[in-house]
Amino acid sequence: MKRILALLLLHIVITLLLSGCWNRRELNELAIAVAAGVDWVDGRYRLSVQVAIPGQITAKRSGSPQAPATLFTAEGDTIFEAARRITQISPRKIYFSHLRMFLVDEAMAREGIAKVLDLLSRDHEFRPDFYLVITKGATAEETLKIMTPMETVPANKLYDSLQISEKVWSPSMAVTLDQLISDITSSGKHPVLTGLVITGNRDLGKTKKNVENIDTPSQLKYSGLAVFKFDKLIGWLNEKDSRGYRLIRGHVKSSVAFVPCRNDGKVILETLRTDAKMKGKIIESRPSMDIRINLEGNIGAVECSGLDLSQPATVRDLEVEMEEKITQSLESVIHKVQTEFKVDIFGFGEAFHRSHPKAWKEMKDAWNDRYFPNLKTHIQVDYKIRRTGTTSDSFLNDLKE
Repeated sequence: MKRILALLLLHIVITLLLSGCWNRRELNELAIAVAAGVDWVDGRYRLSVQVAIPGQITAKRSGSPQAPATLFTAEGDTIFEAARRITQISPRKIYFSHLRMFLVDEAMAREGIAKVLDLLSRDHEFRPDFYLVITKGATAEETLKIMTPMETVPANKLYDSLQISEKVWSPSMAVTLDQLISDITSSGKHPVLTGLVITGNRDLGKTKKNVENIDTPSQLKYSGLAVFKFDKLIGWLNEKDSRGYRLIRGHVKSSVAFVPCRNDGKVILETLRTDAKMKGKIIESRPSMDIRINLEGNIGAVECSGLDLSQPATVRDLEVEMEEKITQSLESVIHKVQTEFKVDIFGFGEAFHRSHPKAWKEMKDAWNDRYFPNLKTHIQVDYKIRRTGTTSDSFLNDLKE
């Protein structure tokens, strides 16, 4: 009898612990946000949220006149307030856990993005694996209205395009929330974010006509890197400087460059592997930085005549020219950042901290104002050509006028 009572009591206790899905939310009650953006308008936050419409994404509904996504916009004195105001126009609660892209307007970025990042990092619905970019020459709201080809949901286009551009074309870089906050709070490195621009006819870009023909009237394009001092945007790096920056950071996975021929044309090289190392030194009581970059690549195309790639000396000459070209590019971007922006976006302070932790304690407070603008850098570039292609001689040599 006691055994039966004990089992019955255990059964009751276990039943009480099975609370079930008390906080469940059905899919048809939620609006899945795939992208969001914030603008600074007359001293207020304007939040725009791009929501995917599942029924319009499937192949069966591809011919529907309705767009595959919709945009909800609201303003508030805080971003949280603006997010709640969206419920006045959205039939469902916005769900941010599947967010892929977060856009920040250039005006907003110049005011400072710390308050925006605090909300994104504090709210439990935001996962930190989405990418952040800065809209250039257009508001975040305008940018999120542009319809895109191939990927029916614009947020997916932005996400995939940034990833592939970072891998095969070095000026762009994908930055997550955790990485951005880490750079802002670091005493030895300031953050950068990729810029996003609208090209072509913006008015047509907001309509379905933008994706009806082969020639897309308006497109979303990544362009340059935004330079920050802590959480405030202070300037931009162009494409050439952005590539140099990413080489110094050692983030380049693949890229394409060329060296001019002695007569006419170019030799195009595909860089496939890079490795960058920085080491801080103290010379005559002043900090300096040694930068060593190793690169490997293949010859992708030859436009020169009379170039014999079967000769090791010819290949070595090309390697030397690439080393000189890359060195000049790196020196140029370092000089530009030191003189124009005067903020350490390269992480030289972090490298110096690792090499000389005691000296760093005395220098870190004045690093950007005093030491970084006058920091001497010593750059060593080593470029190795591994393959010249399936032929050592170009058929262009056989062409006769």
